[in-house]
Amino acid sequence: MYASDLMMEAFPNIHLLGVFIIAETVVYRQKALYPIYIYVLLNGLMAGFSAWWVPYLYVWTVLWGATMLLPQNLPAKVRPVVYTLLCGLHGFLFGILYAPAQAILFSLSFEATIAWVMAGIPFDLVHGVSNLIAGLLICPLISLLKRAERISRT
Repeated sequence: MYASDLMMEAFPNIHLLGVFIIAETVVYRQKALYPIYIYVLLNGLMAGFSAWWVPYLYVWTVLWGATMLLPQNLPAKVRPVVYTLLCGLHGFLFGILYAPAQAILFSLSFEATIAWVMAGIPFDLVHGVSNLIAGLLICPLISLLKRAERISRT
């Protein structure tokens, strides 16, 4: 997750994190929290534990939680659509999810928080659209992880 994030740093708000989080959650369930928080910790260690980092403690967990709430036996034809839409939705809502920490850390009023969210809409649009496109990789990654899991058990 961290390596893919570094490789895509030149493209703001375009990354594969949602793909990895959803796929790992579908396959590993609660254990998917390990790579999520290793990623969050690596981000803090490498880029500094400052105000931008605090929301990372929960924004990725929201995506994990939403994925956990999905039925595990989704029909095969529905899975790609549901996972891709969830990934995109998380991208579109990223600024809103990030806002509570910003409001608390910087003592923003409700109006200032709304203005902060509104100013970030162009970035959230890029984030959401790129997550929708990247979301097409979720089901192939799930298949790959399940195959690797079967091989490791033998």
